[in-house]
Amino acid sequence: MAGSTPVSATVKGAQPAPQASLAREAWRRFRRHKMAVISLVVLLTMVAMVILGPMLWKVAINDIDFTARLKGPSAGHPLGTDDLGQDLLARILYGGRISLAVGLAAMSMALLVGVTIGALAGISRGAVDVALMWLTDLFLSLPQLPLLLLLIYLFREGLKTWFGPEAGVFILIVLVIGGFRWMPVARLVRAQFFSLREKEYVEAARALGASTLRQVVRHILPNTLGPVIVAGTIDVAAAIIAESTLSFLGLGFPPDIPTWGRILFDSKDYMDVAPHWAMFPGLAIFLTVLTINFIGDGLRDALDPRKVM
Repeated sequence: MAGSTPVSATVKGAQPAPQASLAREAWRRFRRHKMAVISLVVLLTMVAMVILGPMLWKVAINDIDFTARLKGPSAGHPLGTDDLGQDLLARILYGGRISLAVGLAAMSMALLVGVTIGALAGISRGAVDVALMWLTDLFLSLPQLPLLLLLIYLFREGLKTWFGPEAGVFILIVLVIGGFRWMPVARLVRAQFFSLREKEYVEAARALGASTLRQVVRHILPNTLGPVIVAGTIDVAAAIIAESTLSFLGLGFPPDIPTWGRILFDSKDYMDVAPHWAMFPGLAIFLTVLTINFIGDGLRDALDPRKVM
């Protein structure tokens, strides 16, 4: 037709605009959160220190030197010593591995249990949903700290006999902390399932004959990962605090295994003469929990599709 522009004239040589992947877009959003980026750098630095530090700082954690007991930071002992003259830097680096491992393992267990129960409740109707939410409410109503103390008191010696003093206590602490952290995740996933299972793409998959399992695995569950990841970062911080609390109460790892909480427990009687003994492990716990919380805030903003950045 006269006056019309040929299609080839507008299309020929035109390059399609590159489409950013979901991961790249999430990273771009995450970088806008300055405190989250700084926290990620600090946390990765701390993780590298506790992993590689003992290879570079080769002082044994149980070396005793009574001539250097309760000394402050110095060239020979950058973070000072305890009441037995043991090097605090070596013990904090060693304990960081255990504290971070407990946090990650307990978080993984809480997410696994919470996502499973939440998904079953969210996709089910009637009695199954009611029973699972009744179980969730039951666990939410239980007093957590007294039950943690009771379970550790009852089963600690048995697990230490079966798996050894360090592995047995590690398994027990991960089980009891993870066993009391899955309920918020289950409620979150259930609410997400209730919202997503009525979306158009799920209805289309159902109309095309997709099984319930396929609907969950391919269409619903991937869209719940954003809130679950954010909840997971909170669980890591909560698990580290819980392990430190149990160790501070003397119900965590044995005295010869220096977790951050255990070091704080050992230092409580020397606060007036050796404040550095409590300051450095307390600072490590504070920085770890603070950075994880900021990273969680950044992930929440990055994975929220309703937020324009």
